[in-house]
Amino acid sequence: MDKSALKLNVVVLAAGKGTRMASSIPKVLHKLAGKPLLLHVLDTAHSLNCANLQVVTGFGAEAVETELGDSATRFVLQKEQKGTAHAVMQTMDGLDDEALVLVLYGDVPLIKKATLQGLIDSVTDNSMGVLTCVVDDPTGLGRIIRDKSGQITRIVEEKDAGTEEKAIREINTGFMAIPAKRLKAWLPRISADNSQQEYYLTDLVELAKADGCEVVTSQCSDQKEVTGINDRIQLAELERIYQKDMHEELMKNGVSIADPARFDIRGNVTIARDVEIDINVILEGEVSIDAHVKIGAGCILKNCTVGEGTQLHPYTVIEDAVIGKSCQLGPFARVRPGTEMKDASKLGNFVEIKKSIIGEGSKVNHLSYVGDSELGKDVNIGAGTITCNYDGINKHKTVIGDGVFIGSNAVLVAPVELESGAFVAAGSTITKNISKDQLGVGRAKQLNVDGWKRPGNK
Repeated sequence: MDKSALKLNVVVLAAGKGTRMASSIPKVLHKLAGKPLLLHVLDTAHSLNCANLQVVTGFGAEAVETELGDSATRFVLQKEQKGTAHAVMQTMDGLDDEALVLVLYGDVPLIKKATLQGLIDSVTDNSMGVLTCVVDDPTGLGRIIRDKSGQITRIVEEKDAGTEEKAIREINTGFMAIPAKRLKAWLPRISADNSQQEYYLTDLVELAKADGCEVVTSQCSDQKEVTGINDRIQLAELERIYQKDMHEELMKNGVSIADPARFDIRGNVTIARDVEIDINVILEGEVSIDAHVKIGAGCILKNCTVGEGTQLHPYTVIEDAVIGKSCQLGPFARVRPGTEMKDASKLGNFVEIKKSIIGEGSKVNHLSYVGDSELGKDVNIGAGTITCNYDGINKHKTVIGDGVFIGSNAVLVAPVELESGAFVAAGSTITKNISKDQLGVGRAKQLNVDGWKRPGNK
């Protein structure tokens, strides 16, 4: 059969408890770059256009399925963990007979599509493929045993390996591609006669050779792609490797990063040329940043877009918002979900905005809260101004027209509308609409008491 005619079925092994993680959370749900380990693998599997995707779960199966379940993924429970071959055996009923089965691992998150495609392309219906890698330190890993002609003959797990075999640096990554018909015939023949009394998937190599089926190998040149995570130390190490790769790609494309060791990406990020990123910045979710943006120290951006030439001063936090061109934000500004800042608008220090539109050229400079509001162009919000948008049950809207000036320490009690050109006196509480070009004053009458004496200590 032409290998191009083989449908691709993917099996992801994700049943392990991950005892060394010292956690009640299943290992595959621990996060790398803000995304569960298993989800990294599933995303790669989907990119291969697989016709069938099954995930073998065990410890914490319900939690794994709840967090990562979707219509394109079938979950299969391995009630007892008896080895990798036993895990794959649980998926047999769900595999297509005329398919190539690719075995992946839920705790090996950095495997690349191109590497897997190379493995897939090496296999026909009369061969099986094994992905190998030459490493500096093979301790703990299965060794690839080859004959004098260079053909693979078997894979030996370290606990079953002799002294000479342990010196071999070519290791088994665990990734395999096997025609489904062959896999279904071989799995029942695997024995647990080994030091671990487990059913090893690696025994497929000897069964294939015995049946006259060719065993081909594809080699991964980058060890980090096939590095598995067993504890939190390894997770942290792989996090830095992953971040470093992303940072280097950004810098090659014209992004300035003050210190790559203090910049984290936890999502899908698009950053244009000549963006400057200071230390301790975190980007989460879907983030798009246009050219010439400057991001100050300690900023956190989540699910947002930032327009060209905007400057984010230190410790600005933005979530689920759209920021226009040439805006100024911070320091210590917080932009909450549902906010849109038009071009050349400004938020100053200690300002919080929630579910509001800040019009072009408008300014909220100091110590203010604006929620559920719509500001027109060139509005000035004075220091200490707040919108009272919540009555304890419902949220209400504040509408502020073009060119409105609001003095310091004003309180706008929604629902309320201030028409274009209105002016609010400092210290006012506004509960009624203000018409165009009117002055709104809502102050309590000042009373000065003669002869008043300051209370003293008793």
